[in-house]
Amino acid sequence: MSAEPTVEGLAQELSTYLDTNRINQVRRAYYYAEQAHEGQMRKSGDRYITHPLAVARILAELKLDHQSLMAAMLHDVIEDTGIPKDALAEQFGEDVAELVDGVSKLTQIEFRSRAEAQAENFQKMTLAMARDIRVILVKLADRLHNMRTLGPMPYEKRQRIATETLDIYAPIANRLGMHSVCTELEDLGFSSLYPMRAKYISKAVNKLRGSHREIIEEIRGKLQEKLEERGLPGRILGREKHLNSIYNKMKFKHKSFHEIMDVYAFRIITDTEDDCYRILGAVHSLYKPLPGRFKDYIAMPKANGYQSLHTTLFGMHVNIEIQIRTEEMEHIANNGIAAHWMYKNEPSNVTSVNQARVDRWVKGLMEMRERADDSLEFIEHVKVDLFPDEIYVFTPKGRIMELPSGATPVDFAYAIHTDIGNAAVACRINRNLGSLSQPLQSGQTVEIITAPGARPNPAWLSFVVTGKARSSIRHVLKTQKRAESLELGRTLLKKSLKGFGAKLSEISEGQKQAVVNHNQVNSFDDLISDIGLGNRMAYLVARQLVNGAEGAEITAAEAERPTERSPVTIRGTEGLLVKFASCCKPIPGDPVVGVMDSGNGMVIHSDTCSRLPEDDEGRARLTHLKWAKDITDEFSVELRVELERQRGVIAELANAVAMADGNIERISVEDQNAKFGIVSLVVHVNGRKHLARVMRRIRNIRAVTHINRVRY
Repeated sequence: MSAEPTVEGLAQELSTYLDTNRINQVRRAYYYAEQAHEGQMRKSGDRYITHPLAVARILAELKLDHQSLMAAMLHDVIEDTGIPKDALAEQFGEDVAELVDGVSKLTQIEFRSRAEAQAENFQKMTLAMARDIRVILVKLADRLHNMRTLGPMPYEKRQRIATETLDIYAPIANRLGMHSVCTELEDLGFSSLYPMRAKYISKAVNKLRGSHREIIEEIRGKLQEKLEERGLPGRILGREKHLNSIYNKMKFKHKSFHEIMDVYAFRIITDTEDDCYRILGAVHSLYKPLPGRFKDYIAMPKANGYQSLHTTLFGMHVNIEIQIRTEEMEHIANNGIAAHWMYKNEPSNVTSVNQARVDRWVKGLMEMRERADDSLEFIEHVKVDLFPDEIYVFTPKGRIMELPSGATPVDFAYAIHTDIGNAAVACRINRNLGSLSQPLQSGQTVEIITAPGARPNPAWLSFVVTGKARSSIRHVLKTQKRAESLELGRTLLKKSLKGFGAKLSEISEGQKQAVVNHNQVNSFDDLISDIGLGNRMAYLVARQLVNGAEGAEITAAEAERPTERSPVTIRGTEGLLVKFASCCKPIPGDPVVGVMDSGNGMVIHSDTCSRLPEDDEGRARLTHLKWAKDITDEFSVELRVELERQRGVIAELANAVAMADGNIERISVEDQNAKFGIVSLVVHVNGRKHLARVMRRIRNIRAVTHINRVRY
């Protein structure tokens, strides 16, 4: 079959919505691509040009503009044929060249891993999307045709492409509201990854459909009758269940095949929004609705712009799922953001709102991209955002916020604004104080309470679900860690310089630069930060600064020689880089030393801790510390109490701790024998004097025979 009729067939299709001039531009792009790909073949044995043509056909079905179709024809030209972008710009204009450049399979750079290559490509795709959303539409059509013709590919490549499709491309199509593209990508990906499962489910669906045909026709007839009786316009369609969604429901919701298939699904398409609600009333009068199963996505559209009324009815001994929507909503449900071009000349309210949603989403992606350290971290955040099983909550002023299922008040705070998330300290849910970590439910009103100077808590990372919240928290913590490592590093360096009889302020810029060059770091701040993180020894850097960088390497004998021991003062609230050892749980008043933990800053141990090094060289590396005088913070201490078993003794113990202004964090009881028991207590105190008061109170209990502080 010659290629001419196929391009003419496409032109025929385009004539339904494009003028002759634009169709000719698409035709010209086709001939240019045909010439460029001359002699190239696909794995299937077809000429390569059949692929760009098929991609353009998919976009024509979505009624996309002529520039997108031209880009579809040319999308592999830059990479596969060596024709530069400038040549395309000259031939077809800057816009088309930009689109082709964005879509062009990004030149394969040598990456450390396939995951990284994929993530890097996705980052570039995000940048291209931010410039022009049509890039992703052409890319999706390209992927859809590749999935349809995956057969001749080697097994490994098929698996990789199918996994990537299910992980990234199908969710993007869903996020852009392109339901028809999304479900086809999902089903093709599923069939490629699990051919036997797909075959089995498909067979079972066909068998069941045959035996249920009569019931389906009867329900459809009754619905039709009801609409005619009330004079309501509407066409009734049966709804197919897709293989991938059946499989996922069986796998994740633990439902049997028959449970899923016993639901009969219909869609009623009508003329106006008003008709949608009238039809809802009509079907509710025909069959009883199931409580809690009604959803109004017309008043509150989904994050991807989807609008429809959903209701589940109980009739004829089966459940009947019904979706009611207008023609325009139907088109947008199937084609999502692509519908925007169809309505370009007569923009409706729905499409402009849809466009605004997509713009907001892409803007959010760009923010995350700027905050992520590397492409893998970025893709991890994005994957979370691509599966938006949404909940809808309200701000105190009544604005609706869409969040993924499982989102917490912290996610809500970051969705409003990064600064609100960073400063959040508490929240009110439906006007009552709530926990920042509790998952929100649809319909709740959420108010965030902020405090100036508040900072994100690292523990938030364990419960937030949105990519924006996760990337913002990580970004702030990294910045905070950097600031704290500089502060701690400067303190330690000053202390070491004092041992050499020097001051940091007296060291010249030239000396500093020489040491920076010698240690192969970018700046003096990086060097100080490395000391604070525990990656370098302050003593060694101080020695290099005083004696000159070259030849200042430390010898074993010098490492053992103690420098002047001027202790560093600690308050216990230094932040991320000063941690208290869980083995000996030091508290204010205990003699303490600091151990530098590579990459994590300083860990504070009690001077007598068994985990400290014994040898002289190891001891020389310890930092001597002293406590600040006015510490009010609380510290954990573990106590071991031996006591005679008698009724009410645990309550007495808790009361004694409370009377001494202590706070019990954890309590556990071990049986020794029928008469004696051992109680392990973790108590919060603010220093040794406070601890002595708590222990005295416990010792005064008559049943207590012995008490001591536990250090491992």
